Amino acid sequence: MIVPLRFELNGFLRLLDVDASASLLEVLREQCGLTGTKDGCGLGECGACTVHLDGRPVLACLTPVLQVGGARVTTIEGIGRDGLTRLQAALVRHGALQCGFCTPGLVMTATGLLADLPRPTEAQVRQRLVGNVCRCTGYTKIVEAILDAAGTAGA
Repeated sequence: MIVPLRFELNGFLRLLDVDASASLLEVLREQCGLTGTKDGCGLGECGACTVHLDGRPVLACLTPVLQVGGARVTTIEGIGRDGLTRLQAALVRHGALQCGFCTPGLVMTATGLLADLPRPTEAQVRQRLVGNVCRCTGYTKIVEAILDAAGTAGA
């Protein structure tokens, strides 16, 4: 069944006709053309599809699109539109990016972490990243970059 949906996407009002059974991930990629949000597993286990829903990280593959009616959705395309954020710059500086497939989800998760805990400990960063799978980096450089962005590196 096709239904109308109204929500804010990366700061802009969107009015779409969507399949009521679709996931947010499907709508973002197929209808909105925002392919930065990755379809990694479709099961909510890899974190590659992480976006923010009203400022909180969620897995877009597990979020029914109808849950976003009237809500604010931010994707990786909505982060750092005026240049790299402090977090993104730290990830580059630390060489924490390799193939890049997991990067959008990691950035969205870490952005949410830093909004909740502006000065996290290493343990808090590692705990928050549990749901984000990265097959390339081994996480050390990612954790270091997040701590650097928070100003807590070496603390």
